[in-house]
Amino acid sequence: MSDQQNHILIEQQDDILTIRFNRSDKKNALTTAMYASILEALIAADQDDSVKVILFAAQPDMFTAGNDLKDFLAQGSAEEPEAMKMLRQLAVQKKPILAAASGIAVGIGVTLLLHCDLVYVGESTRLRLPFVNLAVVPEAASSLLLPDIMGRQRASELLMLGDFFDAQRAREYGIANAVIANEEVFEYALAKARELAEKPREALLLTKQLITQTRRSDVQQRIDDEGVIFGERMVSEEARQVMGAFFSGKS
Repeated sequence: MSDQQNHILIEQQDDILTIRFNRSDKKNALTTAMYASILEALIAADQDDSVKVILFAAQPDMFTAGNDLKDFLAQGSAEEPEAMKMLRQLAVQKKPILAAASGIAVGIGVTLLLHCDLVYVGESTRLRLPFVNLAVVPEAASSLLLPDIMGRQRASELLMLGDFFDAQRAREYGIANAVIANEEVFEYALAKARELAEKPREALLLTKQLITQTRRSDVQQRIDDEGVIFGERMVSEEARQVMGAFFSGKS
């Protein structure tokens, strides 16, 4: 299965469902349609007994550059963004989620990893959380999860400065489980997914539930809180100026 432009590729191999970003000409920047495809795949995976594990992947040189800003800015405000719906689903996903991220991981390319149970990054991967730089605020409950994972100071460093950081720091800070050669990270993550898929199903699901249940309502609330402020920031004068300069620099 895939969306009509093949920007999200959905493939099931045995009991592992792979969701692959496939818009390399645009650095895998995520659009509304791509978020909708991911959301549909996540919901279907939790309802399908033939799926035991979910794996996010892309290409060795590019995970995702984050939101497609032009697509994001073009969205109307009447309905809840597909991105928000996808994040809410990700936060309550019952089945284990793994990620194989290599190359560039920016914005949602990092915050998505915080909702994965196991994360493997390529050794030359560069990650970034540039929200403040774009005059917006964090997303995906990252303002809650990052301090939980790594402490306030490290989280502030990543979220307030918004600089690139490398794979080794991602592992040191607790975002990633291991650093693997870029060309091998997908196969390594797939092997771990197969390992999980061989575990007793109910015990695995219950273990994930126990690990995540303490923070589940807090995470959902923070996703909502961030979303409200994010939406307000997107139409602020400060954000218009910053993004105007961003687009003029790209033209």
